[in-house]
Formats: sequence, structure tokens, C-alpha cells
Amino acid sequence: MSLTPFHIAFPVDDLNAARAFYGGLLGCEEGRSCAEWIDFNLFGHQIVAHLKPEARETLQNNPVDGHAVPIPHFGVVLSLEAWQSLADRLTAAQVDFVIEPYTRFKGEVGEQATMFFLDPAGNALEFKAFADMGQLFAT
Repeated sequence: MSLTPFHIAFPVDDLNAARAFYGGLLGCEEGRSCAEWIDFNLFGHQIVAHLKPEARETLQNNPVDGHAVPIPHFGVVLSLEAWQSLADRLTAAQVDFVIEPYTRFKGEVGEQATMFFLDPAGNALEFKAFADMGQLFAT
């Protein structure tokens, strides 16, 4: 399966904090920017942090596999090796996970490694990985 990069624009209340989080902690290469937004390369996908200084919205959640999954959220499906490397880096940096790294749907169709955490603006991110990428859309 050949995928093309996706693009998502999302609000942040502090561009310097977004730059430190996405560029520094997550290691995203920075692209174009100006006083109101910054492009980042998130594992080959274009994400754009747009300055929106208003108050943060309250996150909602839905139950999935016994956890409260924040909505909305976005992220990337990684290889297991890249997922584990990111999980280790975030753990070492003492990131406060919304849902700590674990295996969801263990032993079931769609088994996947997953983790959730927030950026400094309160946007929820999920990164996941499958031992068998054929399980990505399995029912």
C-alpha cells in the first residue's frame, strides 16, 4: 500500500512551545513559518501549528479497550521499532501520558501498540504500531 502524506492544521496558544515540543521533543523538521504558524514534518506528513491564543477547549473522550481515548486526536502509524523508540524517548523526557504506551486489543483482531499524550496547547496525539500492518483496517 502506497500512502501519500496527509496535511493537518491545528491550533496552538504558543508557537515557541509548539516549536520546542514538535521540533525538539518529537524531532520534527521545521518547514516554512511566520509569526502565526509553523510547518512541521511529522514522519513525512505536513502538520501546521497555527497560533490561536484563545482559551483551550475541553477534551472529550470515548471508551476504547478500557481506556478513555481523547477526542479529537491525531497521530501517525509507525513501525514497531519506531514506535518503541518514540515511546522510550517520551518516557525518558517524563512526558505525562494520557494513555501510557501499551498493547491494545491484545490477542484480538487489530492488536496494536498505542500511546496518547498532549502537546503544550492541549492537542491530543496518538501514535500506534502494528506487528502486522495488514491489521490496520481489520474488522
